[in-house]
Amino acid sequence: MARLRGRGYASVNYPTGMNLGGDPSQALIHSTTTGTFVITLSSVDLGQGIKTIAAQCAAETLGLPMENVLVNTADTDTGPHCMGTFASRGTHRVGNAVIMAAAEARAVMLEVAAEELEVDAGDLETDGTGVIKLKGSDQPSIHITDLALAAHFKHGRTISGRGIFLKEPSTPVPETGEMDPDSCQAHACTVAVVEVDDETGVVEVLELYNAYEIGRALNPAMATQQVEGGAWMGMSHALFETTEPYYPLRDHGPRDFADYLMPGPADIPVQHSLFLERPAGNGPYGAKGIGEMTANAPIPAIANAIFDACGVRITAMPFTPERVLRGLDALARDAPREVPSHAGTPEHQNI
Repeated sequence: MARLRGRGYASVNYPTGMNLGGDPSQALIHSTTTGTFVITLSSVDLGQGIKTIAAQCAAETLGLPMENVLVNTADTDTGPHCMGTFASRGTHRVGNAVIMAAAEARAVMLEVAAEELEVDAGDLETDGTGVIKLKGSDQPSIHITDLALAAHFKHGRTISGRGIFLKEPSTPVPETGEMDPDSCQAHACTVAVVEVDDETGVVEVLELYNAYEIGRALNPAMATQQVEGGAWMGMSHALFETTEPYYPLRDHGPRDFADYLMPGPADIPVQHSLFLERPAGNGPYGAKGIGEMTANAPIPAIANAIFDACGVRITAMPFTPERVLRGLDALARDAPREVPSHAGTPEHQNI
């Protein structure tokens, strides 16, 4: 037998948000008496980290530490409107709405600080630690906790803000079909390195190289987790997951998740991920969407790597050992297989 190594790549572009009659999301923010700013959203965190991103956007806009921001993803009864968590729109839509709300709250915060310090609001700045102070000087200054107490119990002011990001609807041009269906496009490329056992048909993914252009990675650690977790999902779709392996026949279809095959920890390849930052003009601090696209590029990259390794072109998922072996049989029966240019290197030798 031989274990044949191949490399394949695939690139994708993916839209952020949708047209959907405007596709808006709203955010509300207010300060408590102790200077904690509460963001109220109806945007659901499915594990993608929208609560962290919302807190980051608010803290950056307010000029306060993240410890002073609390995110409340309420529900559709008590929270402001959101179209939903889909279309890789969360960071873009919610981030923009939060920035707008926080900017409005910041303006009120500086107005109250100006009254307390007896200076002009335009002469004040925040230092990122919770202190509002005169620009270029440490004095006069006031901490956000003291300011919030004064706003509530001395000035009778509510430090709050509202924000809504609205993607204007775009109607198709009748003559051409031209329209603007999304807000921006993110891009990605994955290179897969695989090993194919030509006796068993088993495909093992050895390495994945992921390059993503997502505008700006607001939280690089979470973005990396999302890319690599999505790559795991893509690999799972490519090699393992199926509900009807012999459709339309029901033979061997899984009956529950004990039978439904997915890759485990030992199947996860080494991954190398990097981000190319090209900030989007309409994104929150330049960010685009990233969520759904992370499972896309690995699938065709693995298919191309299998072809590079053994000459078998598979066009139906999953790329099972049976399909690999059938492809190898067809190549042996019908024509000499296409030999990759790197055939004969050590990883292509018989073992």
